[in-house]
Amino acid sequence: MRAPFRVKSISTKVSAAEFAALEARARAENLTLSEWVREALLSALPEFGPESGPDSGEVALGEILALRSLLLNLHFRAGKGEAVAESEMRGLIERADGVKMQRARERMEAVRMASKSAATEPEAEPGTEAEEV
Repeated sequence: MRAPFRVKSISTKVSAAEFAALEARARAENLTLSEWVREALLSALPEFGPESGPDSGEVALGEILALRSLLLNLHFRAGKGEAVAESEMRGLIERADGVKMQRARERMEAVRMASKSAATEPEAEPGTEAEEV
């Protein structure tokens, strides 16, 4: 089946460093820059993306955060010399599993926002870097 005829365009400005990084990513995937950017944009939309569920990074981070929660709870109790009953352990597992994906999304969004704010900071002129105090 042939792709739909495309008549609309989207434009944006990027820095020279951002452009080089985008070009390198496109080359690495054996795509033109235009093809890579189109795929990247459309994959952000659930109706056009490869799947509407969480990506593998979110799933892995969710599992790590759930394990971290369990480990910290168990370590804390062990440090106080307390035993953990089976029913309590099941409750800890259910609670960790119940919030893991939400916590993973929150963490990933925080990283994205920090990355965006760092990318929008004005670039210093060569030789005018601020000294650290």
